[in-house]
Amino acid sequence: MKLRTVLAGAVGALGTAAVVNAVLTRRADELPPAIEGEQQTYRWRGMDVAYTERGDPDDPDLLLLHGVSAAGSSHEFAEVVDEFAKDHHVLVPDLPGFGRSDRPPLIYSPTLYEGFVADFINDNTENPTVVGSSLTGAYLAAAAGKEDTEVARLILISPTTETMPGQRTWLRSLLRAPLVGTAINNLVTSKPAIRYFSADHGYYDPNEVTEEQVEYQWQSAHQPGARYAPASFISGYLDPELDLAEQLGELDVPTTLVWGRETETTPLSEGRALAEQSDARLVVVDYARLLPHAEHPETFAQLLREELSLPEGE
Repeated sequence: MKLRTVLAGAVGALGTAAVVNAVLTRRADELPPAIEGEQQTYRWRGMDVAYTERGDPDDPDLLLLHGVSAAGSSHEFAEVVDEFAKDHHVLVPDLPGFGRSDRPPLIYSPTLYEGFVADFINDNTENPTVVGSSLTGAYLAAAAGKEDTEVARLILISPTTETMPGQRTWLRSLLRAPLVGTAINNLVTSKPAIRYFSADHGYYDPNEVTEEQVEYQWQSAHQPGARYAPASFISGYLDPELDLAEQLGELDVPTTLVWGRETETTPLSEGRALAEQSDARLVVVDYARLLPHAEHPETFAQLLREELSLPEGE
């Protein structure tokens, strides 16, 4: 009798999850571009990677690479593109598995993203300045070290190689599962969850998280295939096996680290240590956490312009 009750409860729970998943899927619209501009497609390893292009192609190239999260997309840079499109050729892609890019059921890995970053730079830019956020900063550092990949300058925003404790294959499999995985993805990317994570470690002032930002992240996280890349992220499989300080130290590329003073997940002490070990410049943004460029776009724009004006090698 007890077993029958347990089984009935499990079947009921799965049925409820299926209904909720279907309802949320119907509520998600086709994702619009995060940034106004020429909407382009880069064909890479059988995937269509969406990116926005702004500015005069004859101006210096500036590539902006968003960070990895359950609801990540190029929307992260929406507030700073206008400023730099005045005198730069700005390219802002959605990483494979995120945003408006294809999201096939791959086993996403650091080497995949390192390869993507290197190929995108080589195929679409010429000696660019490249900005990479959080975990993507580590992919960028690895890509910049590849043969024939030339960049003029690196701007890394709170770069890290460690986001999740350990690698858990069982969790990745669970998160990829059609019914349960979709239900979990719906839970961790609900609007309350997005607001919580933004306020907990993305932003210093939670009042700066707008409803438009939350809505876009929610829509992005509920596109077909949205659970696959985050499944690797949440289970620890997107953390690269890379000594970031050593990698940056070996690069012959001027590098600036940008850190929010109040960042807790990757505290400023880590930024200072990384800058010292890699001989990189460190710039600190007050009243900011992981996303100083999103929370303080005007400050970040001024900061980036100052870095771009530095003589090469500084």
